[in-house]
Amino acid sequence: LRSSSPGRARRTNASRRACLVARFGDIYAQERLDAETLLRTYISDMEMVQRIIYIAAVESFHAAKMAYRQFKIRVRETLSLGHSGPESLEDTVLDYIVRHEDLYDVQASVNEVIRSMNINPKISFPPEIDFIVISTLIRELCRVAFSMQTLAPPLDIAFGTDGELFSENKYHRSFHSDFTAALVAYHVWPALMENDVVIVKGEAVTKR
Repeated sequence: LRSSSPGRARRTNASRRACLVARFGDIYAQERLDAETLLRTYISDMEMVQRIIYIAAVESFHAAKMAYRQFKIRVRETLSLGHSGPESLEDTVLDYIVRHEDLYDVQASVNEVIRSMNINPKISFPPEIDFIVISTLIRELCRVAFSMQTLAPPLDIAFGTDGELFSENKYHRSFHSDFTAALVAYHVWPALMENDVVIVKGEAVTKR
């Protein structure tokens, strides 16, 4: 194992949080639209395109959180063998992960996301094409989601379901929504949460 830097994670928490929140916004503004443009060359149905991207985001966070938990267990087991302080073992583990996020096997998470998307009943894809075409978006989402787990408190995305009551606090309405409708028809982008508080609104489509 490479050496750790005591206290680094907690000292840099605020600046790392600001960078990750900004990066999440950048992915929404850039990689999401790139993926949308790419998918439109294969799929004419805009709703299906947006559903695919939303599910990619949800699955990316799920895969990255699972990978983080497993990574943290391995680091804790290894560092506990020689840990003597002065920092707590948990702080030492967190410092190590923050310093060595490059050891995260992001490709394994990307593969897991694509596997999950292939069996999701809400989305479909022309049989000659694979969800791997949006792997750039998935990879960037996995990276940012993994890094968000190193924050105190960690950041996560809101759980959304079709037909839920639209929340002005949680989502912006897409421009092609029915602005008088009270229910979410489907989600375009997830909201970002910290301790169950929305810090970045997502996007949803409302219809009657």
